[in-house]
Amino acid sequence: MWKPSQQAVDRTNMVRFIKYVNERKSSSLSGFDDLYRWSVDDIPDFWEAFWDFSGVIASRRFDQVVDDVRKMPGAKWFSGARLNFAENLLRYRDNRAALIFVGEGREPVTTTYAELYNLVSRIASALKAEGVVAGDRVVGFMPNVPETIAAMLAAASLGAIWSSCSPDFGTRGVLDRFGQIEPKVLFTTTGYVYNGKEFSSLVKISDAVSQIPSVRKVVVVPYPHGNADLTNVRGAVSLDDFLAGHNPGNLTFQQLPADHPLYIMYSSGTTGLPKCMVQSAGGILLHHAKELMLHTDLHREDTVFYFTTCGWMMWNWMVSSLSIGASLVLFDGSPFHPAPEVLWKLAEQVGITVFGTSAKYLAALEKEGVKPAEKFDLHKLRAILSTGSPLLPESYDYVYRDIKKDVQLASISGGTDLNGCFALGNPMGPVHRGELQCRGLAMRVEAFDDHGRPVTDRKGELVCAAAFPSMPIGFWNDPDGSKYRKAYFERFPGVWHHGDFIEVHSETGGVIVYGRSDATLNPGGVRIGTAEIYRVVENIPEVADSLVVGQDWKGDVRVILFVKPAPGLALDEALEKKIRTAIRTQTSPRHVPAKMVQVSDIPYTINMKKVELAVRNVIHGLPVTNRDALRNPEALDLYKDIPALQV
Repeated sequence: MWKPSQQAVDRTNMVRFIKYVNERKSSSLSGFDDLYRWSVDDIPDFWEAFWDFSGVIASRRFDQVVDDVRKMPGAKWFSGARLNFAENLLRYRDNRAALIFVGEGREPVTTTYAELYNLVSRIASALKAEGVVAGDRVVGFMPNVPETIAAMLAAASLGAIWSSCSPDFGTRGVLDRFGQIEPKVLFTTTGYVYNGKEFSSLVKISDAVSQIPSVRKVVVVPYPHGNADLTNVRGAVSLDDFLAGHNPGNLTFQQLPADHPLYIMYSSGTTGLPKCMVQSAGGILLHHAKELMLHTDLHREDTVFYFTTCGWMMWNWMVSSLSIGASLVLFDGSPFHPAPEVLWKLAEQVGITVFGTSAKYLAALEKEGVKPAEKFDLHKLRAILSTGSPLLPESYDYVYRDIKKDVQLASISGGTDLNGCFALGNPMGPVHRGELQCRGLAMRVEAFDDHGRPVTDRKGELVCAAAFPSMPIGFWNDPDGSKYRKAYFERFPGVWHHGDFIEVHSETGGVIVYGRSDATLNPGGVRIGTAEIYRVVENIPEVADSLVVGQDWKGDVRVILFVKPAPGLALDEALEKKIRTAIRTQTSPRHVPAKMVQVSDIPYTINMKKVELAVRNVIHGLPVTNRDALRNPEALDLYKDIPALQV
């Protein structure tokens, strides 16, 4: 659907890296395929070369890249190195734009790299005065505002561990996450804005903090409006008061081992307490730099945007763009308020060059009939990134027809678990409809059959057959590592089993993602990815949304399709027939649902992923233990005791 010009290819960081490796190794790599093969055949050499190429700031270089790439879990990366994550992200301290913040209904506000450095230095000084030391936890219940990034960097400069979740979580969701890790300091705003409405954060934080005794201080940022009454929040202080007496100054960056903890990330927690995944400073720094510099081709001149909350790993991923000196665009609010094209107006206004979003957003735009190409000047836009769920082939058509013809559309897929990608963009290569362009460099990604053998051109389990730097160093409160091993290494011992259902194409090198394998449907023993059905059903104009699950029935599994019709319509006999015919002709008779049920809402996680497993639990009468992980938990009640599913 698109391929870069030779001139554009020659300017990429990836081509520069290939030349760098060839000169350094006296090798003759001549394109992406050569580079990928070398990167997975000689993983330590790849990371050593990339460490130097990317200019990692470290007070001490590593003695060994990795002890054993076959050791999963437990491979030790960059032993002997001493560095600080925040120092690498604050290497630029000039007057170029670091952050461009746009709150819903507000004009952009720019923070320069010098201003960001000064704010981080003040927060770090105040945290230190509060007794925060390396290994302590500092957390954010924050919207996507500049102060969130500054607080994270300040914590990291001291060697504290940062963790955050979005302010639209309920109190239970906050407790299930922060309650497990016992933070010392919590940052919040007075509230946040969404879809034209203001929501307070202070009542939820007051409730949560009363049940987390480890919190000594709650630092309140006056957003979206001025200071609020903090008397009901234990340990609360305004940001201004917290920083009083702490003037901008030179930061002292704690030099720590590469495997020192940086982030604690959380699983969605829709079927139990969220898993707390601990990720290392060195691993995240190198992994993000590889994906941003090489796969996204990010340069200092770029203006990069990702529509994300601070509870989604794409926030952490985007923030690492500071290490390259790019300008980050932060947005807080609804992407459809006051109109569906609000983000494209922003793209024109601030000159976004890399636009990141979710597959769900692109599909919703098309449903709304939005055609940014007709209304906005997007000449600076060179790449659109999409993740969160599989990007339907029809969404590729939409992007190239209605957004921009000359743009790299990079569907990317990975996970919170690794804070990065298994498959993503290749700025040197073409875009094929419905495919992720390539597997990540130095990621030995395969599709495994049920016997643990790699297969191409047919579906299999997504695995990574060699260690990678951003693997969690463990789970919080998992002293013997049993929870960690159970999560990824039981199905195929010694190999990371991710739980996605994929196909690797031998001819293009591209990857198709079919959805979560734990939600894979197995009617009659035939494995069907849920995305295969979504890409048909959600292309039907009369369907607003859908969700598909497998129901255990009479010793087999039958496919159940829940349909949310477009406004004003119903799932009548004619629409049901249209859906069945489309699924049968575009996929196979095996894909056709045994039952179709009309619903008024589809449940989503806070990060806008469909919660198939939770719905599957509900229709089987099993508990859903963590409804607070959902954006719309009340939707689950629609799936209880449905008469049509009892026969």
